[in-house]
Amino acid sequence: MRYDIAISDNYTIIPERLAEFLNYLSIIRGKSNNTVDGYRIDLTMLFRFLKLYKGLCPRNIEFEDISINEIDDNFIRSIKLSDLYAFLSFLEKQRNNSAYARARKVASIKSFFKYLNTKTRILDENPASDLETPKINKRNPVYLTLEESKGLLRSMDENHKHYKRNVCIITLFLNCGLRLSELCSINISRIKGDTLTIVGKGNKERTVYLNKACLKVIFEYMEERSLIDIPVEHKDALFISERKSRINKRTVEILVKKYIEMAGLDKSKYTPHKLRHTAATLMYKHGNVDIRSLQKILGHENISTTQIYTHVDDERLREAVSSNPLNEE
Repeated sequence: MRYDIAISDNYTIIPERLAEFLNYLSIIRGKSNNTVDGYRIDLTMLFRFLKLYKGLCPRNIEFEDISINEIDDNFIRSIKLSDLYAFLSFLEKQRNNSAYARARKVASIKSFFKYLNTKTRILDENPASDLETPKINKRNPVYLTLEESKGLLRSMDENHKHYKRNVCIITLFLNCGLRLSELCSINISRIKGDTLTIVGKGNKERTVYLNKACLKVIFEYMEERSLIDIPVEHKDALFISERKSRINKRTVEILVKKYIEMAGLDKSKYTPHKLRHTAATLMYKHGNVDIRSLQKILGHENISTTQIYTHVDDERLREAVSSNPLNEE
């Protein structure tokens, strides 16, 4: 049976059970479009691999051209744990997926098969119940130092026609620790005084407090924005694109890379998400923000996610050891 589902403005022909699962995630579990899209991509890749692995399509076919719309319950029931491990091996050896990327796909697979086993009950046994997650080595977040952050803001071209908008975007990233999707979805109506209400991951609302730097650049940008003839459907969007519509994530990614390069930094290393890491690290390191407060600021569901920012304590420990009076030059 053929199913078309719209996620993030992309139409993809997918199997009935996958469409049902994605709808369940969106409607019942309240997952964001970005999260649902991630599950779709992961499980589409799994089904394409399995068709290739089981010899159900030509070996020389382009991987992205493998059709999965005809996958039915019988195909799903035939999937074994060994097939899933073969998929993980394919991801590592053929797709060069990191342990982190493979772990995310394991989470998607386990969630999907649990749904089929416990919700729709088309599976008597769950082949993914014993699927182990690849071990992920602890990774310290990549971030800009305080001086690099100041240099990034200084390097922005004041003669650019969208300077005030762009400096506002970079300033909010560096001060508030917003996710890319959160920044693009900011509505003017949700700014009240020095507070901004946003819808974050998992469609959860949270309050972001705007400091003086943020309020200043927003005020200056609003003067520029008032001169734009914006269509009524985009009137509430804070950040407006060249096409006079709400700015999209790709545009923001491009402008961040542009200014990172202008600041003499590695544009392949720093992304909007790394600017979020920067805000969190600067608050923790220079603002003496405790880990629980930082968790609320960033909108992390689990404190363990926030604890990656405690890596800056290593520098404090080094300074403490160096300050020992018995230390000699």
